Amino acid sequence: MAERPAIADPWALLRTFTTARIGLQRAGNAVATGPLLEFQLAHAQARDAVHAVLDPQAIAEAVAPLATMVVHSQAQDRLTYLRRPDLGRRLGEKSKEKLPIGPFDIVFIVADGLSAEATSRHAPEVLRAAVDALSDLSIAPVVIASQARVALADEIGERMKAAISVILLGERPGLTTPDSLGIYITYGPRRGRQDSERNCLSNIHLHGGLTYLEAAEALVRLVRGARRLGLTGVSLKDDHVTVLENRTG
Repeated sequence: MAERPAIADPWALLRTFTTARIGLQRAGNAVATGPLLEFQLAHAQARDAVHAVLDPQAIAEAVAPLATMVVHSQAQDRLTYLRRPDLGRRLGEKSKEKLPIGPFDIVFIVADGLSAEATSRHAPEVLRAAVDALSDLSIAPVVIASQARVALADEIGERMKAAISVILLGERPGLTTPDSLGIYITYGPRRGRQDSERNCLSNIHLHGGLTYLEAAEALVRLVRGARRLGLTGVSLKDDHVTVLENRTG
């Protein structure tokens, strides 16, 4: 009996355009062993990233010679942080006393978020590039925050009298990458700000995401635009900032 010719994989071309798990091989009614093991590995890496602990000293050394200080949210440990998101949005009492009072044009916060690995790997280089490009502004000491959610930057910026707060923190790990960094920019930070009042840069990593230079350049554009317009959020778009730069450049 003649051997049947091999059939080309119809999903091969589509896989070159996405990291999503599409057209997985099967063995009978189940996913084949190879793709199954890859999925289990990705899931384990995501879980490890969520539970990883930030090393503030390592961050301080990585961003030197920038001045730094360390604060902590009201979530005293990682388990509390994961169970009580609200506590990750508030400064611990002892940390409130540490913050220097401005005014400052901008304060950068480097925080663990949901992936301390992402912060440790990517935040220092993006931060240094952004600070260099914004050296004409009054920049506060870099705040390194543990067990922190995005909104912690609101209270920090408000207490330090910073016109703009920028928090760099690890995004929720997925099954494609466990170490994606996010950046949130808020003009006029204060407790109670809504997510619609900030701008976000996401998907910053070395596996096909935004590069460090791309992220830093976009961050600088948005900060400049926020200062011109006196706002961030849904009314501030990166393409709008580019138009402003072209008009005033």
